[in-house]
Amino acid sequence: MIVVTGAAGFIGSNLVKRLNDEGYRDIVLVDDFSNNQKNKNFENKIYSQKVERTVFFDWLDENQKFVEFIFHMGARSATTGFDKSVYDELNLNYSKKVWLACVEYGLPLVYASSAATYGMGDYGYEDNHEIIYKLKPLNLYGKSKNDFDKWALKQAQKPYFWAGLKFFNVYGPNEYHKGRMASVILHSYNQIKKTGKMNMFRSHNPNFKDGEQMRDFVYVKDLAEIMFFLMNHRKDSGLYNVGTGKARTFYDLVSNTFKAMGVDENIQFIDTPEDIRDKYQYFTQAKMDKLLSIGYDKGFCSLEDGVEDYVKNYLMRNVYS
Repeated sequence: MIVVTGAAGFIGSNLVKRLNDEGYRDIVLVDDFSNNQKNKNFENKIYSQKVERTVFFDWLDENQKFVEFIFHMGARSATTGFDKSVYDELNLNYSKKVWLACVEYGLPLVYASSAATYGMGDYGYEDNHEIIYKLKPLNLYGKSKNDFDKWALKQAQKPYFWAGLKFFNVYGPNEYHKGRMASVILHSYNQIKKTGKMNMFRSHNPNFKDGEQMRDFVYVKDLAEIMFFLMNHRKDSGLYNVGTGKARTFYDLVSNTFKAMGVDENIQFIDTPEDIRDKYQYFTQAKMDKLLSIGYDKGFCSLEDGVEDYVKNYLMRNVYS
């Protein structure tokens, strides 16, 4: 039995799909199942049961002897929220309870951290445990993730295997419900389909031209592949970056979306919204040596291939993974 928290969400549902592809059927989905749009993410998945997030720990106390592995993907993922209590409850304290349960019951754990922990990248983007305490995230989401990473590293008792994954800019199927927090590809697709053009944020940093802001864009299918690898690896515990190791421009991302849609490129630039302008990252790039050093050798989907697959096989067909 494999537990996936946040199983109705973007990353969690793609992980369930990957497990199904490998023949796993005894999967327990944990989430808040009140969002009907988000629930469509698991309608075509095979699983044994659903457990509401609020009663998960009671369920685990009764069923822990049947559980083989826990993937903790559940979190408040919005980067623009201002209610610290929500992030403390869902991202920090809930994660602590998951960790302590894994220690108590001898269960391996993979959990979702975030590249948002790196802030402006003043200390680089290396998944080195020594810099975790110096990082200065730009928002409450990133802070909550870094607070948990710091807490986890300080624990005297740890799961016999654990991995905290610092996801970079993830895109791919099953993010229809994410609204403003969805990837630029989904926003581009919707805007191009409606208007034939795409408005991109102009640069407010003299070191970057308009459209040349850079991020490490990683396809969600690569995340699922990495998590499947770690489930079978079960050694070399620690924090790991999950990106491609190659930063690309937002222009590349949007241009490839036009290409995949078969629409002539038409890009205009608008001001970055003021509520995120002073917290906007102009460059991120995962240092991937650590994951590669423990034997992960599947490679990473190129931006061109990932965008084409996402647009042509999911967005244009309006289907889920």
